Amino acid sequence: MRKLKNILGKAIIAATLLAVGCKGGSNGQLVGELDRPRWNPITPYGMVFVPSGVLHLGPGDQDVNSAFNTRSRQVSIVGFFMDDTEITNNEYRQFVNWVRDSVAHTMLEHYDGGGEGGDGASSDGKQKIDWKQKIEWDGSGKGTDGDDKLEAIYYPENQRIWGRKEIDPNKLHYDYQWYDLKGAVLTKNKGKDRTSFIKKESVAIYPDTLCWVRDFTYSYNEPMTRHYFHHPAFDDYPVVGVNWYQAKAFCAWRSRFWEDYKTAQGEPLMDEFRLPTEGEWEYAARGGKKQSPFPWGGPYVRNSKGCILANFKPGRGNYPEDGGFYTVRADAYWPNDFGLYNMAGNAAEWTSSAFYENSASFIGDLNPDIRYDAEANESETLKRKAIRGGSWKDIGYYIECGTRHWEYADSAKSYVGFRCITTFLGRDIMDTK
Repeated sequence: MRKLKNILGKAIIAATLLAVGCKGGSNGQLVGELDRPRWNPITPYGMVFVPSGVLHLGPGDQDVNSAFNTRSRQVSIVGFFMDDTEITNNEYRQFVNWVRDSVAHTMLEHYDGGGEGGDGASSDGKQKIDWKQKIEWDGSGKGTDGDDKLEAIYYPENQRIWGRKEIDPNKLHYDYQWYDLKGAVLTKNKGKDRTSFIKKESVAIYPDTLCWVRDFTYSYNEPMTRHYFHHPAFDDYPVVGVNWYQAKAFCAWRSRFWEDYKTAQGEPLMDEFRLPTEGEWEYAARGGKKQSPFPWGGPYVRNSKGCILANFKPGRGNYPEDGGFYTVRADAYWPNDFGLYNMAGNAAEWTSSAFYENSASFIGDLNPDIRYDAEANESETLKRKAIRGGSWKDIGYYIECGTRHWEYADSAKSYVGFRCITTFLGRDIMDTK
């Protein structure tokens, strides 16, 4: 009987809404707006869904450094989509080439009417590029229209090796804007004009390939500097040599790239892509295994057959024992139970969180988030950003889920990469209309 009443009730509501739609009114009833788009979220390509849950922060093993910067704490994390691997060289190259082409089109004045934003916007967001105009990157320095305006994007002749024309990475900047919501809600800022909270960034986005030489004294790593970001052998390896500001700029570009497509299709937008907070990263790394030291559980770094389960520095420096020497493919080894690869080892990963040793003492238990964007003239300590996961050059302690470490935001290392997340909008991915 109850089921029959529910069916009849739904039929009456449907008939009422149909009548309302025909009449263009609501018959005085509160029915909400009827022309709202449907929301059936899809999983972005290359990402996996991480459901909402509870995370027990804290070390999974002995604090060998006696750093005491990780304390036990229960927090709740809302669901999100996360890249199943670290961002690879080839994925980051798509960003670099987009900026390269955008700069070149701007030099050649290939515009189709101007206007800010749009899916043809240049890297500065002020011009709308006509992407139908083709540019031949054949070393001639000229576009298809025979113009030589692209000369400025190359190294000058006195800086060329064997006369080769190579693009000057210092010419590749990505300009973007973001809205400082945390600043806007402060009581002291109440009543201020919105422009006070619109932040503008201009970031040189090319990876620092020299990090392979800079990071290691008395070590021959020049081949990695020459080839790691360029050679197809490393296309599916994690991008490194990217500082925190570059990772953040990539997230902003990826958000805009995706939003422009969704807008053109008339589809509702998802939340923006961003770096994960420390809490989100650790929750994802554990893969649903509470208080386990490693993404696969643990307590050992080898399985029952003696095979090493991550890319790190085994023993006292037997780098190739785990199957790699430097980094390995971003999808190497088995994923954790959320489907995420290399949350331990390979490349350590940037988070959005500022690093404070005692942060667990004052964070909230609801989606904890500690951010601080230090100015250039502020203390170096305030410019520390949390990195997680350990890397190919680290010992086993640093690849544990609960181990915290940091780097300066403007530093680029041969062992630090990143991956993106985007907050899931809704209760659960299985809830569809």
